[in-house]
Amino acid sequence: MKAALLVESLTGNTWSAAEMIADNLSQEGWTITGLSKVRQPDHASIQAADVVLVGTWTHGLFLVGQSPWALPSISNLPTMRTKTAAVFLTYAIDAGKSLDKLTGAVGATGADVIGGLLIKRNHLRAHTEAFAERLIAALPANA
Repeated sequence: MKAALLVESLTGNTWSAAEMIADNLSQEGWTITGLSKVRQPDHASIQAADVVLVGTWTHGLFLVGQSPWALPSISNLPTMRTKTAAVFLTYAIDAGKSLDKLTGAVGATGADVIGGLLIKRNHLRAHTEAFAERLIAALPANA
């Protein structure tokens, strides 16, 4: 399988999570076609990928008004009608309904979003491993 990662990061946690996910997938024999910013997507890596992974961070107040940061940029992504996608969202205290919002935004590009995971910033290693495991399990073995 081939994966492209599109990421927005403020403090580096989301970028680190993306690198860890890429590393976990690489260890399972996947090819990473690219790791780029949502605002500056590597179109060639998206085109070459079987799966597009989109990650961003949660912004807003601690317990209300949370939202994925990259929503406006995601709406500017190229159409991904033929792509499978999965999303991840880093957060510190509470992500609220941010994962649902991120899933909806990526789905609006036409991608078939097969799932997503919240990644707590102080559990990056464990949560990124879980994300990679769930992603692999969700895809057909012969894809």
